[in-house]
Amino acid sequence: MNKIGGRPLVFGEVLFDCFPDGRAVMGGAPFNVAWHLQGFGLAPRLISRIGTDAQGEDVLSIMQAWGMDTQGVQRDGRHPTGRVQISMQGKAHTFDILPDQAYDFIDANAAATAARQAQASVIYYGSLVSRNPVSASALKALLEQNLPAFVDINLRAPWWQADSLPTLFHRARWAKLNDEELIELFGDDAASSELAPLAERVRRQYGLELVIVTRGADGALLVKDQEVLRGDPVGVEDLVDTVGAGDGFSAVCLLGLIQGWELGEILSRALEFAAQICRQQGATAQDPGLYSDFLRRWQA
Repeated sequence: MNKIGGRPLVFGEVLFDCFPDGRAVMGGAPFNVAWHLQGFGLAPRLISRIGTDAQGEDVLSIMQAWGMDTQGVQRDGRHPTGRVQISMQGKAHTFDILPDQAYDFIDANAAATAARQAQASVIYYGSLVSRNPVSASALKALLEQNLPAFVDINLRAPWWQADSLPTLFHRARWAKLNDEELIELFGDDAASSELAPLAERVRRQYGLELVIVTRGADGALLVKDQEVLRGDPVGVEDLVDTVGAGDGFSAVCLLGLIQGWELGEILSRALEFAAQICRQQGATAQDPGLYSDFLRRWQA
C-alpha cells in the first residue's frame, strides 16, 4: 500500500474505566488508540473534552507524563470527566456507560481549530462519541476537512441507532468492527451468514476502501473490493483480561495504513499486538520498551 505518513488526529472520548475492586483506569477507545500511537512514535493529537474536576486533572497529568499532545483536550465546567462502570464475569466484562459526560459536549469550533493547527494526515474516530448531537456536530466539522478517516465501530447498547450508521460511515475510508457487531448491523437474518460477504456488503454500501473484522480468539479478516484476507489468531496462554485488546488492534491497523504496510502485515501485526494487550491488566501499556521492541521486530 502507499505510505501516507504524517500525524494522526484522534477524536472521541476520554474516560475512566472503574473496576469492581475500586481501581479507576483511564480508557475510552480513542484515548487508548492515541496512547498506543504515541508509544509507536506518531505524536497523535487527541481531540476530546474533560471536566474541570480532579479526574480531568488526572487525564492531563497522565497524558503529559506519556508525552502526549494535550492541545486538543477541551475543559468543561458543567459536565464531569467520563466514567464507565465495568463488571467482570470470569474473564469477560460488561460496561455501564454513564450519560452526559464531558466528552459528549466537544465544541465543534474549538475542535476544528485544533485539527487545522495539528496539520494531521488522517483521522480516527469511534462511534460512541456520536451519541450526543453536540459531539456529533464536532465530528462532522472535522470530517469536512476531508482527511482519510478510520472509523472504529463500537455498538454499545443503548447508545447507538441504526439510522446513525450512514453518518458514522460518511466520509470514512476504512472501518473496523468485530464479528458480533457486523452481524448486529444486519439483524437476525445475518446470524447464519458468512462474515466476509457481510463485510463486503458494508464496504460497498458505504463506499469504503477496507473493512476489517475482528473475531476474538478466531483472528480477523479484511475485505477490500471482494478480496478477502484472513489473519490467524495469536494464542494467549497467560490471559489476564481482554479490555482494550480491540483498541490495540485498531492502533496497529492505523499505524500500518499510515506507514504503507501490506494488508497481510497489518492483520498479523495487529493481532500480535492485541494478544500482548491481553497479557496485562488494562488497555494501555506504560513501558516504552514494549512499543520499541515491536517496532524493531516489524522493521527488521
